[in-house]
Amino acid sequence: GWQYPDVCQAEMTYNGNTYRTTGFSESPWVQSAEVIVQDETVGKISVYYTEERPLSDEGPFLKEERKLINTIAEQFGFYILHQKLRQVFQERQWSEEERRSEWMVILDLLKRTDPALLMRISRKMINYLGWNGVKEADQLLDHFILIHPEESDFDENRPYEEQIASNLLEICDEAFELASKHISSNVILDNIQKWTREDRVGFLVGALGDPNSSLADISLAIERYRLLAEQGIELTTSREKWFRVALIRRILSDRPRFIKVAKHFIGIDDFNDFMRRVIHPPNSHGKLGGKSSGLFLAAQIIKAAARSENILNNIKIPKTWYLTSDNYFYFMSYNSLEDIAEQKYKNLSQVRQEYPYVMQLFKSSPLPPEIIKALSLALDDFGNVPLIVRSSSLLEDQTGAAFAGKYKSLFIANKGTKEERLTALMDAVAEVLASMFGPDPIEYRSQLDLIDQHEEMGILIQEVVGTRVGRYYMPAFAGVAFSQNEFRWSGRIKREDGLIRMVPGLGTRAVDRLSDDYPVLVSPGQPYLRVNVTTDEVIRYSPKKIDVINLETRKFETVEINDLLNECGTEYPLANQLFSIVTPDGVHPVGNLGVDFNSEQSVVSFEGLFSHTPFIKQMQTILNILREALNYPVDIEFAHDGANFYLLQCRAQSYSEDDIPTTIPENVPSEKIIFSANRYISNGSVSNITHIVYVDPQNYGELKDHQTMAAVGRAVGELNKILPKRRFILMGPGRWGSRGDIRLGVSVTYSDIDNTAMLIEVARKQKDYIPEPSFGTHFFQDLVEASIHYLPLYPEDTGITFNEDFLTSQTNKLADILPAFESLAEVVRVIDIPASTGGQVLQVLMNAENEKAAAILAPPGDIRELTTEPA
Repeated sequence: GWQYPDVCQAEMTYNGNTYRTTGFSESPWVQSAEVIVQDETVGKISVYYTEERPLSDEGPFLKEERKLINTIAEQFGFYILHQKLRQVFQERQWSEEERRSEWMVILDLLKRTDPALLMRISRKMINYLGWNGVKEADQLLDHFILIHPEESDFDENRPYEEQIASNLLEICDEAFELASKHISSNVILDNIQKWTREDRVGFLVGALGDPNSSLADISLAIERYRLLAEQGIELTTSREKWFRVALIRRILSDRPRFIKVAKHFIGIDDFNDFMRRVIHPPNSHGKLGGKSSGLFLAAQIIKAAARSENILNNIKIPKTWYLTSDNYFYFMSYNSLEDIAEQKYKNLSQVRQEYPYVMQLFKSSPLPPEIIKALSLALDDFGNVPLIVRSSSLLEDQTGAAFAGKYKSLFIANKGTKEERLTALMDAVAEVLASMFGPDPIEYRSQLDLIDQHEEMGILIQEVVGTRVGRYYMPAFAGVAFSQNEFRWSGRIKREDGLIRMVPGLGTRAVDRLSDDYPVLVSPGQPYLRVNVTTDEVIRYSPKKIDVINLETRKFETVEINDLLNECGTEYPLANQLFSIVTPDGVHPVGNLGVDFNSEQSVVSFEGLFSHTPFIKQMQTILNILREALNYPVDIEFAHDGANFYLLQCRAQSYSEDDIPTTIPENVPSEKIIFSANRYISNGSVSNITHIVYVDPQNYGELKDHQTMAAVGRAVGELNKILPKRRFILMGPGRWGSRGDIRLGVSVTYSDIDNTAMLIEVARKQKDYIPEPSFGTHFFQDLVEASIHYLPLYPEDTGITFNEDFLTSQTNKLADILPAFESLAEVVRVIDIPASTGGQVLQVLMNAENEKAAAILAPPGDIRELTTEPA
């Protein structure tokens, strides 16, 4: 526990004996503390450095180390006293007369050595007698109340008059004399023993009740409590509950909704283990942050449910170390970067421009020495398994404010020398801290009216769930699951049936919006109603790429699944459950002999996992248990290493309770309908739209270079600032905001689209390719939380209206609004609807129950005026 353990030795003297560490030798650099029992020095504990070290608070020793050695000496003194009391209580069998004599001896001992403890025990005895119907106890209790209002004055607006205390020690004698008349000496002695033990945890009350207590103080108090608990401590229900709630509020979260649930699942003992893996600055008052506390609570809920649900017995949590949220300020103060905190109040374009500079500044600034040392210890604990460094800010993973994908999460291979591994870890920590000041999270906070709220960045360092496959490391599969399904591809699927998005390898391809690949989707409430039914659909819309950590290059990479399987497919875990064989007559499950990836065509289907294992039932149980306990629909991340299932994250699912089915009128003239849809419809309406920003799919696809395509995204971002908020909609090709090939979708981030009322993706077939809807991704959560409606359009579907002529023939206002982007006028069209239609606006009506949606030109006004005729 000392700063330089490689040159540290220890010595202890007690009762005439001396105990030393192996190879002990004295030196001038020593820190000592006396062991005291009942005001008598009985021994001494000393810590030596065998070599000279830089001067600190007390020679080479830190002030925190002084506190530590004092605590150790104090704990040992308590232990010796406890052993002596144990002898009093347990050495022999006592008669009733001897028992009476013994507890009187104990009271006399306490009167001389610890009168304050005697008074506390006496008060508890009087309360005990009162609860057991002894009337005389009420009169004695009055003597312990120094401020005692008359009953008639209780509601008066004047201060109580303080009474003069009687001789309390005499009252203590009266209390136990009264007790001897009504209860046995055995009960008296047992209560004295119990209350003495309980009183010994007063230090925990002090640590948790004092607002100035640091996390180090609390951590030491928790450890001390653990040691005492092993000797036997019985806490009253009220005190134990107070401890639990105080620890939850102090370390995890002070949000009332979180505490209300957590106090039923998290106990005092649950803090013992993980506090040893919490990295915090000196005098820390930080918390673990939203992501950390959400995962910890979910794990305790699952653990409790596993007692009655055997299907949950193998749920695990990755080994994790935590950096508290105030490390963020400690880092900035250490490097004199305090002025960076004002970034959130700057213009968004300035934030965007300065973010690369802030990132580089953080990455080039050193971490404080205490944090570096703690990270080094963390690496020793992890070994050389790959790691992921994840954000866990105070505001993250709240209901209605998930911050999904807003802050950084970085994979590191954790390979090489200890120095190389530590350097990579420190660099990742600095980059995650810097992500606090990115344009997307700042804009997101502004939109949710959180910009003025206090925000700090905690961090999780987790082992990456997975196994080695050839030169790669990754899980067998990973994904995300949701309590509510907003992507109902069948009328038989209900919202509460849930949704799972799964991919082989790292789960990044399940949570990110991809432009060039697909996840596998399944509804746990209706697992046999698949999205893709025909052989052609199963093959075309199966995952083709996989995210991995390359252990040789030490980088996060995306590789072709077929290339990986051809290289090392025999090593892939659960291959028979994840892959299917493609033959001329269809897609078939893998047989008992497995699959030869070099000679047989395979496809990712998860068919064996879905059909022949309890995985779907397990996922449904997890979602139901968490939703019931937390009282809101949840969004979880998970991974499987081939042997065990791991829960990686749990937060509230982003959803809207306000959207209701909207009646769509019949017999609307065709020239009034701009578009209609009948696939993947949600409920709701968007009214009084004055502008459409239409990115022409044909012309966008013909752009020749990446730079021009990126400029389209920038133009959309500028229009997002200028056009009237929530009075315009965005329409365009492919998958907006996706990671990957921007030829297949407009390159935007959250801050580029956050003011629109609706995002419409034109899913027109291009070279046998149809864009995948965004349901379930971080991108989709952003839309829901910002109350931005989403709709995919399939213009080539039968019975669909897509008035492309209106979108391409109206006057384009782009050059008038953004002269700098005039060169993109053939691709980006800005339509002023009232100017083009004689004062009309666009009303979009959506009805999920009927699987219908329509955008209709109509006079401005209440949307209900359009819905008087039944559909």
